[in-house]
Amino acid sequence: MRKYFSEFLGTLVLVLFACGTAAVTGAKLLGSAAGAAYLLTALAFGLVVVAMAYSIGQVSGAHINPAVSLGMLLSGRMSAKDFVLYVIAQFLGATAGAAVLYWIIGDGLGLGQNALYLGDAFKSLVIEVILTFVFVLTILGVTSKRGNPAQAGLVIGLTLTLVHILGIYFTGTSVNPARSFGPALILSLVGQPEALSVVWVFILAPLMGGALAAAVWQALDREEGALKA
Repeated sequence: MRKYFSEFLGTLVLVLFACGTAAVTGAKLLGSAAGAAYLLTALAFGLVVVAMAYSIGQVSGAHINPAVSLGMLLSGRMSAKDFVLYVIAQFLGATAGAAVLYWIIGDGLGLGQNALYLGDAFKSLVIEVILTFVFVLTILGVTSKRGNPAQAGLVIGLTLTLVHILGIYFTGTSVNPARSFGPALILSLVGQPEALSVVWVFILAPLMGGALAAAVWQALDREEGALKA
C-alpha cells in the first residue's frame, strides 16, 4: 500500500503545485507576459517531478503518470497488478489535487486544464503523442540498467520542463492522463461540463506516446545488447 499511497500523494502534489502555477500565472496569456508564464509553468512541472523523484521515488519509483506506468509495464519493469493500482492511485491523486486547488483559488482562473490546439483534436493528439514519447523514452533510458539512476530525477524533471516549454502554447501540455483528468473532472462538477468533452484526447494521446516509447526503447535496448555481445 505504501507504493500506491506514494503515487496518490505524488500526483496530488503535481496537480496542486504545477497546475496551480499554470492557473495563477496565466499560462494562456498572449504577448510578452506569455513567455514568463510559460517558463514558470514548465519549471513548476519539472521541479515537482524532481522533488517527488528524490522523496517518494525510493518507494514507488515516482511515476505519478499513467503514461509512465504504461511504459514501465510494456518494458517488463512492473506487474499488471501494480500497473492497475498505480493508475487508480494516480487518477485519485490528480482529482484530489484539483479539488484542493479549486478550494484555494476557485474556477475563475481555471485549474490548469488542457485545451485543443486550434480546436483540432487530431493535431492536438499528434502533438501530445510526440511530447509524451520524448518524455517516456527519456525515463526508460535513464532508469535502465545502463542508465544513471543517481541523476535520474534531475534528468526526468528537466525533460518534463523541456516538453512543457514547447507544448504549453499548443495544448497546455498534458503528457499525463491523470493530470488532465483531475482538473477537467472538478471543473465539470462545478458547472463547466465542456471541460470533460475533450479530455479523451489527453488520456489517449499520452498512453499512445508511452506505448510507442516502450516499443522504441525495447528495440534500441536489444540492439545495444546485441552490439555488446
